[in-house]
Amino acid sequence: MSGSGTNLHIESLYKSFPTPQGEIKALQNIALDVREGEIVTIIGPSGCGKSTLLKIIAGLDRSYQGKVLLNGQPIDGPSIEKGVIFQEPRLFPWLNVEKNIAGNLSLKKPEIRERVNELIELVRLSGFEKAYPRELSGGMAQRVAIARALLRNPKVLLLDEPFGALDAFTRSHMQEVLLDIWESNKTTMLFVTHDLDEAVFLGDRVVVMHARPGRIKSIQQIELSHPRKKANDSFQHIRHRVLTEFEKAEELELLDQAGI
Repeated sequence: MSGSGTNLHIESLYKSFPTPQGEIKALQNIALDVREGEIVTIIGPSGCGKSTLLKIIAGLDRSYQGKVLLNGQPIDGPSIEKGVIFQEPRLFPWLNVEKNIAGNLSLKKPEIRERVNELIELVRLSGFEKAYPRELSGGMAQRVAIARALLRNPKVLLLDEPFGALDAFTRSHMQEVLLDIWESNKTTMLFVTHDLDEAVFLGDRVVVMHARPGRIKSIQQIELSHPRKKANDSFQHIRHRVLTEFEKAEELELLDQAGI
């Protein structure tokens, strides 16, 4: 981590959705502090509010109760301080790689051109600057999306299962790319995933969530330095510890569903 200061502060966060059958509680009493330069991974069963939480932090959903602060300021909408990466790259098919990264900024400006070139190198896409999305693999397209999100140097990067649609080999490669980016920029990251190995491999801490309503079951500190090897005994020991917490969360959900 690059610093001990709190970058993101969440306190007493509640979120519900009205339905014809009544109110559905999506998040209940979420409290989380994320330190500057930290990677926090979030894992939990489907329906536990992981993506909803990221949307609130991104400023895409403002109908909630509680406190969500970025660098001490309330989050009141989308901003360049928050980079968001979804499962689908969502690239503009009529723009090539460098123009997708630049977005609405002109590549004719030397400082924009220099920044885009730096990011292309950072995400390992040198030589593909002029390629169009249809000419890219899924992993390459997602690297373009990551570079685009980093263009304006966001304070926090929010990743909602960004590698979920990739094959195992490409997914592993993308995890390494993301850690390279983190080593270079020390950007604070919140990473939602369904993959337990991915959560432990990337995270400084793993937030284990419990569903219906979504709440934090536990927060697991990952006492491993980078680079990590998934086959190592120390990794497997921590993975087992996190898996045990995850299974407890799933058991609680089943008990809740059964009304026990």
